[in-house]
Amino acid sequence: MMEITARQWEEFDREGFLFLGQVATDKELADMQQRIDDIMLGLARVNYDQIMMQLDREPDTGRPGPQTRGHKGSTLLYRKIQQLEFDPFFLSYMRHPIFEAICQRTYGQQAPISCYRAMFMNKPAEEGTDLAWHQDRWDDLDQDPEITIYTALDSACRENGCVHVIPRSHRNQFNSYQKAGQLNPQQLEEITNQAQTKPLELSAGEVVLLHNWTLHKSGTNRTQTPRRAFSVCYMRADTKIQPPQSGEFPIIFGEGALTEENLPNYQPSIIYV
Repeated sequence: MMEITARQWEEFDREGFLFLGQVATDKELADMQQRIDDIMLGLARVNYDQIMMQLDREPDTGRPGPQTRGHKGSTLLYRKIQQLEFDPFFLSYMRHPIFEAICQRTYGQQAPISCYRAMFMNKPAEEGTDLAWHQDRWDDLDQDPEITIYTALDSACRENGCVHVIPRSHRNQFNSYQKAGQLNPQQLEEITNQAQTKPLELSAGEVVLLHNWTLHKSGTNRTQTPRRAFSVCYMRADTKIQPPQSGEFPIIFGEGALTEENLPNYQPSIIYV
């Protein structure tokens, strides 16, 4: 898919999500599938001190491990891997022209665009963490990033814990509970009793554009194969973060953008409130 039509934009604005079909070529998809396995197994030439990695299950607790920098061992049982914008395979995909067009339509033609997070998400075979209904919002940012582009690296279905959404829920900004984006028990009961939910069942390589306020959840994987995905949240480059929080938010589109060529020496800027 190379262009989003006016009718499709109307659908996205109304529903809060839009199926885009496959964006990567078959080779690009195969390269990303192999690359993420190599990163998990410790076989990739990547700066492991730069990326955040979280195991799906810690051996001693049976619960998800901490999300911290560095390799946690040669295993395919990772839950999350972040800072993948600093990997040339994933960065190249993130800079696809259709994603740039989406950012320009969302944030303005001239607005430089940064990456809030470029994240691998995994539901390992017969594993995975149940994720409750929530919106993607962050208390430490002065403006909410609006869009996430989600790419299935494996086929996603109900049985392996695919994402479910509540259409049109992006029209409401719910009060935070415990942390930004989570619903309190009363909100959860009211919404789930009234709303019709939709599973985002996808073939490997297919992409969904999500508004970050669209309520979504995912379950565990009840199959014998993993359910892997790559999720990128794009935001305005002038977004500021509240100390003592910090982060590396490289420009993806616009002047001074991170590219495969300047990746080894790139120094991302951190903008504080």
